[in-house]
Amino acid sequence: MSEVSGPEGRARRVALFGGSFDPPHKGHLAVARAARKALELDAVLFAPVGAQPIKIQGGGQGAQASFEDRLAMTRLAIAGEPGFAISLADAPSAAGTPNYSVETLQRVRAKLVAGARLFFLMGADAFFALRQWHRAAEVPFAAEMVVASRPGQAVDDAALAAALPEGLTLEPRAKGDEGRGGVGVRGFRVRKQDGECAELYLLPGLHVEISASEIRERLGAAKNESALREWLPEAVAAYIRARALYG
Repeated sequence: MSEVSGPEGRARRVALFGGSFDPPHKGHLAVARAARKALELDAVLFAPVGAQPIKIQGGGQGAQASFEDRLAMTRLAIAGEPGFAISLADAPSAAGTPNYSVETLQRVRAKLVAGARLFFLMGADAFFALRQWHRAAEVPFAAEMVVASRPGQAVDDAALAAALPEGLTLEPRAKGDEGRGGVGVRGFRVRKQDGECAELYLLPGLHVEISASEIRERLGAAKNESALREWLPEAVAAYIRARALYG
């Protein structure tokens, strides 16, 4: 599952951070750092996805860069970051079938030490599409969800509750979930009709105005060196230049 020496097998608090990472940028790193501090995570596993079902079903083309290039860029982006590692949990399947988050999380959990807590880190835009996911009502119970806000997105209690699949409700936890390392976090409980609960966390104070789609658009229109320097880790920018990606 992982390319490193099994951090998921030793760590007690692990977050899976999945996505296209097309390309991985400074915003991804900022979100992962904030979650690591706020929730005192031992490991954040970056998992570039092979095939995203929602994009496929919606007629989208999926990632522009190949999985191999996105994996290589993600490895470069997180190099030297304490607690960050690569996971192959969402790598392309041999059968070419889509990657479903609930199944990916189950595979990751099976690798964890007994008693470990698994978190599922994502941006608010991904969370707001949760109702479209495969076995959507099971996802909040497969791992504790961590939702990171983005500038211009209204991520209040009502918006979070409305994004949950039918049959699930959201309950704010008592105040005091201020997080660690100076990073704010709000805690909620997701409840089933039978009373079963799962934890959900919101990182509301992030102001990372970086979009992978905007990076690709600007790089596709011209060799925009300012975008490379401003938004991307230097090693990722150098890889894009060397491979002539997104041009």
